[in-house]
Amino acid sequence: MSTPTLWLQLSAGRCPAECEWVVGQLAPRLTAELTNRGLAVEEIDRTPGQHAGDARSVLLRVSGPEVETRVTDWLGTIQWTGASPYRPHHKRKNWFVSIAAFTEPTVYTWNEHDLRIETQRASGPGGQHVNRTESAVRITHQPTGLSVLAQEERSQHMNRRLALARLDALLAEREAERRRAAEDKRWRQHTQLERGNAVRVYRRADFRCER
Repeated sequence: MSTPTLWLQLSAGRCPAECEWVVGQLAPRLTAELTNRGLAVEEIDRTPGQHAGDARSVLLRVSGPEVETRVTDWLGTIQWTGASPYRPHHKRKNWFVSIAAFTEPTVYTWNEHDLRIETQRASGPGGQHVNRTESAVRITHQPTGLSVLAQEERSQHMNRRLALARLDALLAEREAERRRAAEDKRWRQHTQLERGNAVRVYRRADFRCER
């Protein structure tokens, strides 16, 4: 059984530089706590903030037993209360960032056991048979239902190779579409930051967690 894997995205959304500072402070704390919970954590992407050490977003790859349960109490809005590290006279004291979880997009692989391979007589215009042997090859990828047909060559062996190449291209495109959809969903998080109802609240420059 494969180890479950999630992506956790810490995001400052469209908030000011103070929120980027919060993301920069929060990422190592989140990493340390999840590691203590027996999870493997790897930073796989970071969008730097305006100041050194800050981040507009951080993407962590998290895996391990019961990963979905062990990250739940971190998901949602995170609040930090304190004076701006960059604008000390700013009246605002509450700053918000978000943490969201996404299922890691998988790279789809297939093997011969996934395939149903059928041979048939190749057809010409109007459906007429162009030869007497079953040289055409149809291959169906049973887990997805994708199907391809190759009948250009007189050789069944060559048509089989053509069909496998076409199937591989279809599966690759399907996987690319899934990855694009996952990426769109991840980036939409930057516009969906909710202020209030924080799942965790930190205070002051020492970043002490109060709940």
